[in-house]
Amino acid sequence: MPDGGYSDLSVRGIEELYRRGGARPSDVVGSCLDAIEAKDGIVGAFVEVFREEALARARELDGEDSRGRPLFGVPVAVKDNICTRLMPTSCGSRILRGYRPPYDATAVSRLRAAGAVIVGKTNMDEFAMGSSTEHSSSHPTRNPWDTDCAPGGSSGGSAAAVAAGMVPLALGSDTGGSIRQPASFCGVTGIKGTWGRVSRYGLVAFASSLDQIGPIAADVDGCARALRAIAGADGIDSTALADPCPALEGGGEAALDGMRIGVPSSIKGIDLDPSVSAALAAAVRHAAEAGSRVAEVDLPDLGLTIACYYVIAAAEASSNLARYDGVRFGMRVGSDTLGEMYARTRSAGFGEEVKRRILLGTFVLSSGYHDQYYGRACEVRERIRDCYRRLFGSIDLLILPTAPGPAFRLGERLDDPVAMYLSDIFTTPASVAGLPAVSIPAGLSADGLPVGLQLIAAGGREDLIVRGASALERAFAFRRRCVPGGSGGGGRS
Repeated sequence: MPDGGYSDLSVRGIEELYRRGGARPSDVVGSCLDAIEAKDGIVGAFVEVFREEALARARELDGEDSRGRPLFGVPVAVKDNICTRLMPTSCGSRILRGYRPPYDATAVSRLRAAGAVIVGKTNMDEFAMGSSTEHSSSHPTRNPWDTDCAPGGSSGGSAAAVAAGMVPLALGSDTGGSIRQPASFCGVTGIKGTWGRVSRYGLVAFASSLDQIGPIAADVDGCARALRAIAGADGIDSTALADPCPALEGGGEAALDGMRIGVPSSIKGIDLDPSVSAALAAAVRHAAEAGSRVAEVDLPDLGLTIACYYVIAAAEASSNLARYDGVRFGMRVGSDTLGEMYARTRSAGFGEEVKRRILLGTFVLSSGYHDQYYGRACEVRERIRDCYRRLFGSIDLLILPTAPGPAFRLGERLDDPVAMYLSDIFTTPASVAGLPAVSIPAGLSADGLPVGLQLIAAGGREDLIVRGASALERAFAFRRRCVPGGSGGGGRS
């Protein structure tokens, strides 16, 4: 066994380990569970750990054939808004605390069929509404690189679990950047596929026209393997894409040769950390040296895009969260009348950020304002989609920062929702347009915190983002060096 156990291996590393006969699934899963026990008291990435269930499943796999199962014996953590049969799924909310769904999400079923072992559920901003994983009814999650900093959100628990070496792979969900932004903050890789690439069956809805399940891993290859395993048509989700997922191969050293790369001609009014600007410049330089045709492109207004996103997302959240009323499932606060029971249950069950978005969404859907806000936002979304369709007629990949800077400190933006929302300014375009996007680690800030870059392609072209990301991953040669709870209490080494 390696000095640090098996928990820090990549998905490919685990496959190779099994092929050599160097370990069994029970060894690898046990090592990950030990790492969770040792580290999660500091990081707080998990809300539930299924130790006995995971070990029992791993022991079963010890005697089984791995052929045809691409994630055989790989320990996986699952974000707490993705249903796991008879296992707690609370969405980070008091209103669903203790809820155990009677079914697995399609993505979870496909993970199991691929041989993966579910080891636990990860922390998140309540109902996926947040950019820091501080809006959880359980506890805040800490960034493994610096435990005074946020891991991003809303999939901060999944990103932190991978970054801290507790699991090699995790599932997150991405509505406006909730896979990619925490991947950037935590120095790992995260992919959001084309909207509909992965079935949403069993994903607890936030904004249905934007939500998407996707993987977070230490490298592009791990994400690609997981995305292949969970993608595909689904008879119980009519919005899942019928066309098969393209082959997701790295493409080797020549992956960028001849590829048309677009970079934004200007990012007006956005204060970029120097490390982000330097990473973007380095990526452009490497792409050009590798034979890409690099050109500056004009993007749809980013401020307009994020405004459009927040109107649509809040409106759909208001509608989707109406089901949590204390009647059918979840918590209930008793009262003498039905109306009072609704009000008291929702007041006690929802956190402040969720209430804020429900109020915003209800307002933009209300009589007299529907056309002025929600209707107009839907029109703007179609125009933005048209702009990106035209843009990807002339380029193959768009390179953008994932976030304006590295992770911010815990508590720093809790009293400034607008500043928190602007963390997503670079991730919302792919969400609004329904495009595939990947975030990869691209360097460190002056304070030693990771920064990420994002690659976006036309709808259905996950193969292009994987090819480009694999090439840039090799060029950046980023290596995780975070040690949660390390010297100085910062979690950096």
